Amino acid sequence: MSDSAFSLREFTRQLPKAELHLHIEGTLEPDLIFKLAQRNHITLPYPDQASLHAAYQFTDLQSFLDLYYAGAGVLITEQDFFDMTWAYFLRAQADGIVHAEIMFDPQTHTARGVAMETVFAGLARAARQAKSELGISSYFILSFLRHLSEADAFATLEAALPLREQYADLWIAIGLDSSEKGNPPAKFEKIYARCRELEFRLVAHAGEEGPASYVRDALQLLKVERIDHGVRSQDDPALMQYLIDHAISLTVCPLSNIKLKVFDSLDEHNLKHLLDRGLNVCVNSDDPAYFGGYLLDNYMQTAQALNLQASDLRTLAANSLRSSFLPKAQQQAWLNKLENVPSND
Repeated sequence: MSDSAFSLREFTRQLPKAELHLHIEGTLEPDLIFKLAQRNHITLPYPDQASLHAAYQFTDLQSFLDLYYAGAGVLITEQDFFDMTWAYFLRAQADGIVHAEIMFDPQTHTARGVAMETVFAGLARAARQAKSELGISSYFILSFLRHLSEADAFATLEAALPLREQYADLWIAIGLDSSEKGNPPAKFEKIYARCRELEFRLVAHAGEEGPASYVRDALQLLKVERIDHGVRSQDDPALMQYLIDHAISLTVCPLSNIKLKVFDSLDEHNLKHLLDRGLNVCVNSDDPAYFGGYLLDNYMQTAQALNLQASDLRTLAANSLRSSFLPKAQQQAWLNKLENVPSND
């Protein structure tokens, strides 16, 4: 690594950053998958870690999801969920993340007989420990699986609501993920209306494999505050202007987009175009164990491919903080620290 590349990486690491698009089940590294499988007496369809990692050659979103759900099958106990989440927070600290908004998919676990309380308890113990020991704050985004029915989403919400008070410091938001094709936002209009009544913050995946119209529907029908991915918005000029005018955040995941063939190569990614147009975009890692990089790697590989400058990276980090669900005073405190990070120019 050249001195200039190292200095840019160190500059970016020092920038206070929020990660807003992170699926905690997507942080399961092969070594932890095998450790948890052994602990829980689960036989994996791969003889070793290298064989599992070799399977990470995806052709589209669905090919990834098939492996993702299989990997999540090793999560059984509260300790399993803690170990996974704590491992993420240690990586987050190394990357200069000061706040994370973590998506989790309870339907992936309850369908296997894992209790809702087990999922919450393991995640929350790690999150609270990260706040006290690492200084990293976090919120949880309970995400519905869009390939399942809206009725299933309602059942999941009702099962989780008795835990809301116990985890009120963490669980503040609702999300929507999984297979986008054939599962438009309109499918979940009623459950989002219910979550809005309950005063949850609302986000949704849209415009990754799905068209720009899914982004518009997520905003108009689901009334979300933030769009996860949203890179297809570029196909609709009127939508682009709306996103600019209303400062709607797009939580973009560059390495994920390449791994899942949303773009053919990183130098063809539209992040720089969106940024230059004035859209409120930020960088995230999505499912980093599967897509080849955590947050800092996403920043640095994208910077190299798109010739991003220190000022661009500072803007992306600032966007992540402003787009978070942190109280404004906490956002501003981190933004002040960000502005004080000396540039490498």
